[in-house]
Amino acid sequence: MASSSSCPPPSPRPSRLLPVLVATVVLLGRGGEARQPAPLHGVVRSMAFDEGYTQLFGSGNLALRREGKRVHLALDESTGSGFASQDRFLHGFFSAAVKLPADYAAGVVVAFYLSNADVYEKTHDELDFEFLGNVRGREWRVQTNVYGNGSTGAGREERYDLPFDPTDDFHHYSILWTQHRIIFYVDETPIREVVRTEAMGAAFPSKPMSLYATIWDGSAWATLGGRYRANYKYAPFVAEFGDLVLHACPVNRIYHSAAAACGTPWYEPVAAALSGEQRASMSAFRRGHMSYSYCHDRRRYPVALSECDVAVLPRLFGPDGMKYGGDRRHRRGGRGRRSDVVM
Repeated sequence: MASSSSCPPPSPRPSRLLPVLVATVVLLGRGGEARQPAPLHGVVRSMAFDEGYTQLFGSGNLALRREGKRVHLALDESTGSGFASQDRFLHGFFSAAVKLPADYAAGVVVAFYLSNADVYEKTHDELDFEFLGNVRGREWRVQTNVYGNGSTGAGREERYDLPFDPTDDFHHYSILWTQHRIIFYVDETPIREVVRTEAMGAAFPSKPMSLYATIWDGSAWATLGGRYRANYKYAPFVAEFGDLVLHACPVNRIYHSAAAACGTPWYEPVAAALSGEQRASMSAFRRGHMSYSYCHDRRRYPVALSECDVAVLPRLFGPDGMKYGGDRRHRRGGRGRRSDVVM
């Protein structure tokens, strides 16, 4: 991902003055056996889709199931689809249980992300989970990315091979964003932590963002740099979303300021103190499943970016940032504005 959002340009969304309160939104579907991340336990309540979200694009390709507690996003030859939060937020915990399209899904991109590109076109912030489809018999890949203040010239992509089939059942993908750090989770496992440093400056996301979920055709780059494209013989491609969580501090759309009533939210101490067990789980996941790291990509960044600890896992990655023993066909190349890393 880069300077544009993980979907076609969003349609205008309703503008309204936000309530001065902490928003908690959960769409609780029976999302399989995957367990929610620890920060969710005992702190969320159920809310219907139309109380927290609005359709972004895709006309009839968005469908609500189970009384609005499950959302289906479809991609066909006519269009993809997506939804967005009704509010913008400054920090919070954002989560979804997602089941990805099965069978042939080359060229298909499913995204769950935070962005403010609709407000700050040239200086936007963004936090991404991006799922890249593949040909039959080859696994989906997931990548995370962080942009701050339009810092698209310095993408911070990491890519992972998941330890499960994300098309078989629902799994939770979560983003915890505070003023000091960002943590990405897969189910209960933290997989990535970005700590704010003075050297990062404005590259650390710090402006209010909306939450988005989309499915769209990324044939030009998503699978082996565009070698395999979406094949609509297998359409519609359907991504299912449940257990949607917005536990965050909304902002005033006019003044872009957080509500004073938010105070110190519950997720601040959670972000400040990952347990030793959580850190061990994160380290094991990254060692076993991270397939690309921008911190080890010397062709792209001859000098590693300031937040990178290049002493961690240095022997696992080649000079192109790809993990040794992985598929070396997945190399850096031209993905235009979306990313500098070809899948």
